[in-house]
Amino acid sequence: MKKILAFAGSTSSTSINKKLATFAVENLENTSFDVVDLRDFTLPIYSEDEEKKDFPEDAVKFSALLDNYDGFILSLAEHNGTYTAAFKNIFDWISRVEVKVFRDKPLLLMATSPGEMGGQFVLAAGEQRFPRQGAKELVTFSLPNFYDNFKENKIVDKELLALLKVQVNKFEALLNQ
Repeated sequence: MKKILAFAGSTSSTSINKKLATFAVENLENTSFDVVDLRDFTLPIYSEDEEKKDFPEDAVKFSALLDNYDGFILSLAEHNGTYTAAFKNIFDWISRVEVKVFRDKPLLLMATSPGEMGGQFVLAAGEQRFPRQGAKELVTFSLPNFYDNFKENKIVDKELLALLKVQVNKFEALLNQ
């Protein structure tokens, strides 16, 4: 059985993107999964000076973790139209360990936000960047108006739920090719 890693591009203890990523993995049918929290990896702000001084053990640890999975589900939080500082920082560090961060494996890339755009700008940034960082196949999903469309740990809008399930199924089919 294939195994994927899911996480949110956020360090918020109340991350709506972690809730979405967790819900997405619960919709997998024939794939096992783990969910991790970026708050478990403490890293200084990336710089060449920091890299030369003392390469952080948590960057190596997170990068090594990615080697153990057949694919990834990532739900990006959006700050000012792009990745959160926390995600960008861990992404920068682990790309110094392995430039193909996503290991030439499938990625279900998602985003959500409280507003009607649903993280579309950060999703577009990831769609543009991540294939060059080893996302072999990329499937996307955006959930607008999180607090209206996600209640009691699930998507309540039937059309959006159906769309998520289609995207999860596409992702799972790519895993099993």
